[in-house]
Amino acid sequence: MEKDDHSDDEIKQIFSLKNVAVVGMSRHPEKAAHFVPKYLSEQGFNILPVNPMSSEILNKKCYSSVTQVDEPIDIVDVFRPSDQVLPVVKEAIKMKPKVIWLQEGIHNQEAEELARKEGIKVVFNRCMLAEHQRLF
Repeated sequence: MEKDDHSDDEIKQIFSLKNVAVVGMSRHPEKAAHFVPKYLSEQGFNILPVNPMSSEILNKKCYSSVTQVDEPIDIVDVFRPSDQVLPVVKEAIKMKPKVIWLQEGIHNQEAEELARKEGIKVVFNRCMLAEHQRLF
């Protein structure tokens, strides 16, 4: 699977943004949808968990949908299968994030084009943890 064509400098700029809503965040420590945002939190990012099946993850209030997050969102980090990304992105656009980040293995062209039309940067098929470690 290809990945987006952002340069390392562009990815570094994205990492200067700190409020990250994590859609599909998991309570289970062995899952990437848990240990990736946990790592980001330890690096100083403000993690906003989004998971309708949980009330709290990593001692943070969990939101049932991205539109319920009551703080500004810079990045929407998506841990959902590619075929479930379009409704997530349609909802995320309402929150006017600067970036939608689709984790490693996730790619949905229709959703990505929709976000770009709204002026939102799209990163796809990349892991935030791996990219952060590689660049910093």
